[in-house]
Amino acid sequence: MNTKFKEEVPIFFAVDDNYIPFLGVALKSLMDNSSKEYKYKIKVLYTCVSDENVQKIKKYENDNFDIEFVDLNAQVEKIRDKLYTRDYFSNTTYYRLLIPELYPEYDKAVYLDSDIVVLKDIAKLYNTNIENNLLAAAPDDVIQTIEVFQNYAEKVVGVSSYENYFNAGILVMNLKELRNFKFKEKFMYLLSTTKFSVAQDQDYLNRLCKGRVVLIPKTWNKMPVSGDCVERSKINLVHYNLAFKPWKFDNTLYEEYFWKYAKKTEFYNQIVDIKANYTEEDRIKDSEGDKKLRALAQIECDCVGDDRIVNQVKVNATTNDVVTRNEYFGSEDSNQFFDSFFAYEG
Repeated sequence: MNTKFKEEVPIFFAVDDNYIPFLGVALKSLMDNSSKEYKYKIKVLYTCVSDENVQKIKKYENDNFDIEFVDLNAQVEKIRDKLYTRDYFSNTTYYRLLIPELYPEYDKAVYLDSDIVVLKDIAKLYNTNIENNLLAAAPDDVIQTIEVFQNYAEKVVGVSSYENYFNAGILVMNLKELRNFKFKEKFMYLLSTTKFSVAQDQDYLNRLCKGRVVLIPKTWNKMPVSGDCVERSKINLVHYNLAFKPWKFDNTLYEEYFWKYAKKTEFYNQIVDIKANYTEEDRIKDSEGDKKLRALAQIECDCVGDDRIVNQVKVNATTNDVVTRNEYFGSEDSNQFFDSFFAYEG
C-alpha cells in the first residue's frame, strides 16, 4: 500500500445491472465525504453486469479509490438451487455472506447496500471497535416499529429481543472472526435445513451471529420508515430500503440527499427516466408488497410456539393473582415462585 495512506478500507457492494445507477449515486456520495488519509478498496460483487456498466463505474477510480468488479458466478452456481428469494429480491442479497472466505487477506471490511447515500466518512464506520464479535450493525427500524415483525424476529428467527435484530444492509464485518467461527460451514448447513422467507440472508445473519453483534447508532443506517426523528447534522448514512425509494415515489423522506448526489453522476437522466416510467400499477404493487410481507411474517409466527415466558401472563398458584414475571420481581417470594414455576415448566 502507498505509504501516504494511513490504512486501507475494504468496502463491498453487491449489484446487478438494474442497480448500477444507484451504485453510482452511492459511490459519489461516499467519495465526496471520504478522507484523503485512507485508501478505499471498493469490491463490487456481481453475477450479471454488462461490460458497459463496469466501465461506467470504473470511471470513479482515483488516487484514493480502487474499484474492482468480482464475478461470483462460479461460487453462486454451487448453491443456486438452495437460494430462496421473493418479490424484488435477487440472489445478490446473499453475496455478502461469501465475503469472509473470498477474501482471507482481509481481517475486517464494510459491506454496503447500493440504495444508500453516505453523508460522513465511511472510514469512521470501518474503525468501529468490534473486539471479538462477528459484526457491527444498526437495529432494523422496520423491525423496531412494526409488531408483527417484532414477533417474527423473536419467535421465528430466534433473537433474544427484537431490539437486537439488525439490518444487514450496512455491516462492519469481522472477517477474521467469521472465519474462526466457521461461518461459511454454518451458513451452508442452515441454508440446507431452514428457509427464512421474510428477509432471507438478513434472517440467516441474525440467527447465526446473535449474541456476537455490536449495535451501532442508527445514524449509520437511517431509514425513512422510522420518520424524521434524528437531527439532520447527525445523520451519517441514509438507507432507502424496502419501498422507500426516491426514484419511485415523490416526497420520500431524505430524498434531497439522494437527488443531490444523483445530479453529480452520469446516471441522473437515466434515474429520472426510471421514475418517469414507474407506473401507478407499479406503485400499487409496491404498496401491496408491504401488506403481503406482514401477512407472511404473521403466517411464520403462527407456525411456531411462543416460549417468551418472561413477558407472558401467569397465575400465581397460591393466590390466584394474575402476574407477569416482570411485575412479580421485587416481591419477597418472587425468586422462589418463579424458580419453582420454571422448574415445573421444564
